[in-house]
Amino acid sequence: MSPFAVKAIQLLLSLSILIVLHEMGHFIPAKLFKTRVEKFFLFFDVKFALFKKQIGETVYGIGWLPLGGYVKISGMIDESMDKDQMAGPPQPWEFRSKPAWQRLIIMLGGVTVNIILGFAIYMSILFFYGRDVVTQEDMPEGFAVAEAFNEYGFQDGDVILKVNGKDFPYLSDLNKYLFLRDVKTLEVRHQDGTVETLSLPEDIGTEMFQKDILKPFEYMRSTAIDTVVPGLPAANAGFVQGDKIVSVNGNPVNYWHEFTREVKKDKEMTHSIVVDRNGSLDTLSVGTNENGQIGVNNFGMEWMERGTHLKYSFGESLTAGFGYGYNILKDYVKQFKYVFTKKGATQVGGFGAIANLFPDQWDWLSFWQTTALISIILAFMNILPIPALDGGHVMFLLWEMVTGRKPNDKFMEYAQMVGFFLLIALVLFANGNDIYRWLFG
Repeated sequence: MSPFAVKAIQLLLSLSILIVLHEMGHFIPAKLFKTRVEKFFLFFDVKFALFKKQIGETVYGIGWLPLGGYVKISGMIDESMDKDQMAGPPQPWEFRSKPAWQRLIIMLGGVTVNIILGFAIYMSILFFYGRDVVTQEDMPEGFAVAEAFNEYGFQDGDVILKVNGKDFPYLSDLNKYLFLRDVKTLEVRHQDGTVETLSLPEDIGTEMFQKDILKPFEYMRSTAIDTVVPGLPAANAGFVQGDKIVSVNGNPVNYWHEFTREVKKDKEMTHSIVVDRNGSLDTLSVGTNENGQIGVNNFGMEWMERGTHLKYSFGESLTAGFGYGYNILKDYVKQFKYVFTKKGATQVGGFGAIANLFPDQWDWLSFWQTTALISIILAFMNILPIPALDGGHVMFLLWEMVTGRKPNDKFMEYAQMVGFFLLIALVLFANGNDIYRWLFG
């Protein structure tokens, strides 16, 4: 099966699980409060449905447009824009007839389920699979440091000892902390054995984003090639998996970051690269493509063996999984601010970007990790105070509960229309970005 098909199937399965459970979060409290639910649909049934069946007072079905799902609750102004129903007198089984606190619980149900689901998946992953981390003991050679961080005093080979004066056991989380947390100081041990506390600017996360340096500290990878991309210059020049790069243009290299820096010094030239192939030295000549790429990589698979695997008991997995999920949510909320920058707007992605979160070969661990992440993202996005989203309804309900005045139906109809068109515009923009990146890289 092609990688595209594998990603597409995983995306469809993941979204189906999340959508059905999200809508169940609205459906169950609605039924508990004796509110009529007319429809329960996975995907949208614009004009027609792939499948539908009425059970009791509810029509259950699957639509053909996989942009989400919905439950149609009687007496509620939603995306269905059912004005005829709203024109009649309120009925006891309708949403609009229920107390504001009941309506609030119904509207918060979907987001609540997504949060609980995401946390539960992380707890299950830690219990059944554990977690792979990188500690100081796993990397005695320290980090390869981005050149932009040299001005703060960091050097290749630095070992990170403390963050903000506290021990930092899992170095695999370091770059994320720098980008999203309030990191002021790093205590490092340089290659010469000296220990130094180095300060970072307050806006280090923004600087990393603007300069596109999201991984300023990378593992010291060897120069062994584990990937040769077909069709790119390296494959055409004769590079093969397993080659170990010895020198570039006469300059010896011992680590992968040294190799990439030598190549980047002059992207226009043809590079003379010496490789060790099964104990024999061979010199290959290779240029770069229009993107400055040769087409080889070492993705650091060696760290799969050098890292530390953590196992969790059932009780430990509950607390650790909750903390892990909470940090994922907190970090996503913090990085959301970058969406409103010029650069951030160009990186907004649609279904293509979401599909690329999944691996191109089926792996249940990766599938559930990605599903948990999407579930938490959906919870946050749905609670935004935008009409047509759950958060928009919650906003108006809170207004009603605080002021004692309920927004009139005409206002709610217009607000719903505005929110709907905003969402359509966002969907078109995000998926347009995906298409642009696919066409132009």
